[in-house]
Amino acid sequence: MISDMRSHIFVFLLFLVAHVVLIARGEISFDQNYMVTFGGDHVTFINPGNEIQLSLDNYTGSGFGSKMTYGSGFFHQRIKVPGRNSAGVVTAFYLTSQGPKHDELDFEFLGSVEGKPIILQTNIFTADIGGREQRIHLWFDPTANFHDYAILWNQHQIVFYVDNIPIRVYKNKSNVGVAYPSKPMKIQASLWNGAWSSDTKINWSYAPFKANYQGFDVSGCQVQSANCASVLYWWNGQKYWQLDPIQQRRYEMIKKKYMVVDYCNDKKRYPQPPLECLP
Repeated sequence: MISDMRSHIFVFLLFLVAHVVLIARGEISFDQNYMVTFGGDHVTFINPGNEIQLSLDNYTGSGFGSKMTYGSGFFHQRIKVPGRNSAGVVTAFYLTSQGPKHDELDFEFLGSVEGKPIILQTNIFTADIGGREQRIHLWFDPTANFHDYAILWNQHQIVFYVDNIPIRVYKNKSNVGVAYPSKPMKIQASLWNGAWSSDTKINWSYAPFKANYQGFDVSGCQVQSANCASVLYWWNGQKYWQLDPIQQRRYEMIKKKYMVVDYCNDKKRYPQPPLECLP
């Protein structure tokens, strides 16, 4: 009996050690922070629960979201998007508030035909108002391997990162009348048919389209917590109020070399640049 108890205790300790190692590596299982939100029969769990695959066919897409709602934080996913010939297919990772006049921060991969690059679009909504699209061509093939996509959100700035390189910055200029996302938001990810919003037609002969996600740890302030603007949270510290010189140089390089659409330069829609686009 004592020997059996010791064996059980030893196994339990091994489990705890393994769990701590997974946390240290950021390998939190999916169901600790997330749940499937739609298309459950189009969702596959891999390795066990450390990777999730979403699929899209001409019946439905699929998606998942965070169980909790956040008021600030650093949110990321490692994503491998569907292969070529995926025109009209949208792979998304975003933060969004619930209810009317919502706020939203979007990563959207716009599928592409063979031989053309897949475009990464970011957008920012405040009180249901978007129209702040920026698009870049990535400097790698996002269909070949996993890459890290992240959003930093605090009271001073929102920064979109790809593999730790800033690709977009939205400063808090509410003091001059620029709306800034401030509503509590949930994390969402989805694979869906985006052809309805354009003239693009999905070639369903290549279905099912599949996108894979990893990295289910969350560094965020849950709204049930105290002040989500507190500098006790590392992402709110002064270090993250603006880009450092190295990040700023990388950001300027991305804008110069890879940006293909910027609403700030769309004179048809905005004869005068929006206030947030001014230095």
